[in-house]
Amino acid sequence: MDRRGFIGKSVLAVGNLAVITYAIAQVINLNEAINKSGKQRMLSQRLAKAYLQMGQGIEVEQSKKILDTSLASFERQLGELKTFAPTPDNRHMLGEVEKNWLLYKKVLLEKAPNQQDAKVIMVLNEEVLSLANKATVQLEAFSGTVMGQLVNVSGRQRMLSQRMAKFYQAQQWGVAPPDVMAKLEAARKDFVAGMATLQAASSNTARIKDELALAQQQWMFFDDALRQIAEPKNARQYAVNVATTSERILSTMDGITSLYQQLS
Repeated sequence: MDRRGFIGKSVLAVGNLAVITYAIAQVINLNEAINKSGKQRMLSQRLAKAYLQMGQGIEVEQSKKILDTSLASFERQLGELKTFAPTPDNRHMLGEVEKNWLLYKKVLLEKAPNQQDAKVIMVLNEEVLSLANKATVQLEAFSGTVMGQLVNVSGRQRMLSQRMAKFYQAQQWGVAPPDVMAKLEAARKDFVAGMATLQAASSNTARIKDELALAQQQWMFFDDALRQIAEPKNARQYAVNVATTSERILSTMDGITSLYQQLS
């Protein structure tokens, strides 16, 4: 079975499950909407990361799983967000997300990962990210609360973790844009600033403080792996380190975002 057939059947199977889940799942408040909309930003980057890793034979089985589950999650959440959309502008923006998502998904699924399509992926993921971010910012503005802002900032950290890993893997494969190092450094600075904002939040509970401390420790390992990008020696092992540490920090930041959501 070729790659397209394999993924197609996997997504179909997961998709059928998603339809059943969607029948009972719904977004119940604005902070949950901000969380899920922010997660769409992350998924746009995580999908590209997984594609690039598969193309280079890095953590192949895990990367396949990440790609398949991320595809299903993006589509399920897009449906939930369209149903919840609180304003005409937000509904319109989600429509734009959907249009660009269909183009992005087509390239992700059409062929086995290859360098030519990877360069297209590096453009399309940015377009989906930009629109998903606009939709999330709309929801935060509509919320008008400090907690909504914290959910957005925390959720954005998830995206940045995957964005940095994506740029790293693209550079490793020779499909990165010319300004990849500047973009990676910008994402790094944004992540550090986001951590400072969250750590200074007066509403932090003891558990959130503990989880932020864990995330800070994970960031040290992740940042160290990212900084090995110019080292030719042990390049594959460094790429594996980026793949695994990016998933750990993603998991922790996802949990923190949920904790902020629950505070409301």
